[in-house]
Amino acid sequence: KVTCVEVVEAYIERIKEVNPLINAVVKDRFEEALQEARQVDKLLAEGPGDDYLEEKFPFLGVPITVKEAFSLHGMPNTSGLVNRRDVIATCDATVVSRLKQAGAIPLGVTNCSELCMWYESSNRVYGRTNNPYDLQRIVGGSSGGEGGVLAAACSVIGVGSDIGGSIRMPAFFNGVFGHKPTTGVVPNDGQFPIAQGARTSFLCTGPMCRYAEDLEPMLRVMAGPGVHKLKLNEKVSLEKIKFLCMDHDGGSVFVSPVDKEILQAQKKVVEYLERDLGVQVQRVSVHKMKYSFQIWSAMMSSKDSDGQDAQLFTDLLGDHGKPVWPLWELMKWLVGMSSHTLPAIALGLTEKLVKLNRGANAKLVSMGKSLQAEMETLLGPDGVLLYPSHPTVAPRHHSPLCMPFNFAYTAIFNVLGLPVTQCPLGLSSEGLPLGIQLVAASYNDHLTLAVARYLEEAFGGWVLPGKA
Repeated sequence: KVTCVEVVEAYIERIKEVNPLINAVVKDRFEEALQEARQVDKLLAEGPGDDYLEEKFPFLGVPITVKEAFSLHGMPNTSGLVNRRDVIATCDATVVSRLKQAGAIPLGVTNCSELCMWYESSNRVYGRTNNPYDLQRIVGGSSGGEGGVLAAACSVIGVGSDIGGSIRMPAFFNGVFGHKPTTGVVPNDGQFPIAQGARTSFLCTGPMCRYAEDLEPMLRVMAGPGVHKLKLNEKVSLEKIKFLCMDHDGGSVFVSPVDKEILQAQKKVVEYLERDLGVQVQRVSVHKMKYSFQIWSAMMSSKDSDGQDAQLFTDLLGDHGKPVWPLWELMKWLVGMSSHTLPAIALGLTEKLVKLNRGANAKLVSMGKSLQAEMETLLGPDGVLLYPSHPTVAPRHHSPLCMPFNFAYTAIFNVLGLPVTQCPLGLSSEGLPLGIQLVAASYNDHLTLAVARYLEEAFGGWVLPGKA
């Protein structure tokens, strides 16, 4: 009914209208996108047949955005690091290349936190991104620009990555869908910083979008040949899923208690599943989840199977130049002289402390391994766990500094390697997105994706900001 050029123009206009408020798209490629849209229209006019096109180009002419940490040819690739300000990508990350080959048209790149290691997307290169539902609140991190741009209807689908919740927190705070696939299925290459050592099995690249039905086709394209490891062709019978539910992590001292409205939303999901599907949702309490932050932190800094130490964050901050001294940077920050953000400096400082306690770390790593076995057994071939995405709805700017470990609710699943779909559940009384994490055993991504589609129908999915 409409041409590809008209679609791309509509999204470009929307970005121009909204981006001055949210600052999510940090560099656009509108001219190139329009040129690519013209080529799509030409291809359609030549008419090789819809079935052929759908098979070969499942995302033909679909506008997308990409987290700036990924290489997108001709676009900056700084990850918010000032001394990478002049770095321009000369090729595409594998997942970006696969989406482009499937016909998708990138509109630009979106903001992230400095070096992708904080849950507010703000840095000294591009500034701060604001939540479309309330500009005084955060979009989350590190794929925060991506969450904001999708929520504000500036893009259809987007590329994110996640080592501690960097897809799921922004998806939650911005009321969109995000999926952290089973570890090792979607390639991570072509992003900066790239995970090394033990962290390669915690970093996941995955799809983010406004509509649940887009997650699976995106995952198929992004995974490429790796998709055979997943059971995406299996038909899911929702009545046969073993639903489990946990209201909170058991009361970690490092993490805020879960908000009443988030618990209320989860309770509504449980009641709906029991009423509509006739299933019994089983309440579980997994004791080790209380140590989620400590386990994630220890496993992130553990040696890999070859005995290699984890890469130091302070080395990454220096980006192959001089290593950064966090205490000195803190002094400079206090007088407005540092080119780094406070969360990055703080992470550099805590990294030094973590290294001092190797004995406790080893215990936590083994606790993580036993938790992984426990969760795989608990979930089994047909289980889906309902678990809060975060203890609070989108916090105000800067407030994550007061509760820096709240990301433990998402981070634990990175070190466990489990697939998780973030699913929106309408808005809170303040008009901020609510949501839930859907967790399955390894390679059972098809279960969480099916439940997300079902809950979208039941609870309405994405809500246009300003609509309520």
